[in-house]
Amino acid sequence: MTTATELDTGRTVAHGSFTIERTYPASPRTVFEAWASRDAKNAWFAEGDDFLKSVDEFRLDFRVGGEERLAGVLGASGNRFEYNSTYNDILDGQRIVATYDVLINGRRISVSLLTVELEPAGEGTRLTMTEQGAFLDGLDTNEQRIEGATDSLDNLERYLRR
Repeated sequence: MTTATELDTGRTVAHGSFTIERTYPASPRTVFEAWASRDAKNAWFAEGDDFLKSVDEFRLDFRVGGEERLAGVLGASGNRFEYNSTYNDILDGQRIVATYDVLINGRRISVSLLTVELEPAGEGTRLTMTEQGAFLDGLDTNEQRIEGATDSLDNLERYLRR
């Protein structure tokens, strides 16, 4: 569901949300560690994702109050990309809640709340990702974010199958 509001300044904000569920052939601990470990997350989210032509910076401080930063150059456009996240809640092996913003060429295009929930599913793990976003000035959309999240979760699956 997406709604847009016109502000007094002529700028807009559109709100959207989505949920994606996946089942992975790995334990909840292994899936959680793929989010918590800098090396693992770099392999599937930062340098392991083909949406960036180059990665200039990737930092991960995975703790409540810790920050994550990914910066680089987008492959398709050559634009500068920045992702800045703060971890607001972590329940070891079960839940991650973070807020993040995305900037293109220094201009903020969105601010989001991300929740990742993990639970056993047979011999594997069911991951439920929910995102609620504010998409600014028509520069990003809920549909684009769904596409990006789907690609990231596909990369996570490839990483876990190694």
